[in-house]
Amino acid sequence: MNAIALGLSRARYETRIYFRQGDTIFFTFLFPIVMLSIFSVAFSAAGNFGTNPDGSGGISAAAFYVPGMIAAGILLSGVQNLAVDIAVERGDGTLKRLGGTPLPVVSYFIGKFGQVFLTSLAQIVLLLLIARFAFNVALPTDGGRWLTFVWVYLLGITTSAVLGIALSRIPRSGKSATAVIIPIVLVLQFISGVYLQFSQLPTWLQNVASVFPLKWMAQGMRSVFLPESFAKVEQNGTWDLGLVALVLAIWLVGGLVAARFTFRWIRKDS
Repeated sequence: MNAIALGLSRARYETRIYFRQGDTIFFTFLFPIVMLSIFSVAFSAAGNFGTNPDGSGGISAAAFYVPGMIAAGILLSGVQNLAVDIAVERGDGTLKRLGGTPLPVVSYFIGKFGQVFLTSLAQIVLLLLIARFAFNVALPTDGGRWLTFVWVYLLGITTSAVLGIALSRIPRSGKSATAVIIPIVLVLQFISGVYLQFSQLPTWLQNVASVFPLKWMAQGMRSVFLPESFAKVEQNGTWDLGLVALVLAIWLVGGLVAARFTFRWIRKDS
């Protein structure tokens, strides 16, 4: 119980530090919101997405991009944020100093996970408020869709956070962390249906993207925010929510195993 209390206190500390870093605020917290605004304005003159042959129906560009930007925000909050943050802490000696304190390892990770959950939830709330009131996007009213949102979000953010911890070992120094991690995250966003309509990508690129979790997080979020008629343009012609859960669960387990073997706390007893 003491370790949990320390972890919660650490989460509050991590969150305060997070909102004091200007580059982090822009590239992880505000980036999906900025991109939603840009795409909504840039494609507003092109007409609705998914219109019928007679020109009726469809949804606005803002409504179309909301689920992708939520999925991207989850990836940024978990993978990019933690991978860069932990790599920097390893490089500047923070982990070493923490290793010399009585702080339990579990408390450290509770703090990291707590910060990721709090900041990603705040990001999603702000993004939805802007979508609703700035771009007049109608949000779901069906409780079943919001239930889907909850489990896709929880599974997605947990998987992203674990993968972020595992990937934090890739940069050779804290200074190179941003240059190493951001390109990985950026490429995944372009091939996973965040910025480009997934069905318009070449089949081989769709198959490559299907290996990674972001494609499935975006697909799960599309099932929440897009009309049911959009399911037919998915890779298998359906939302495939069972497969969404399975792939994310596999990545979660794989990430846990990778993090266990790649993350090193300084103390030998940990």
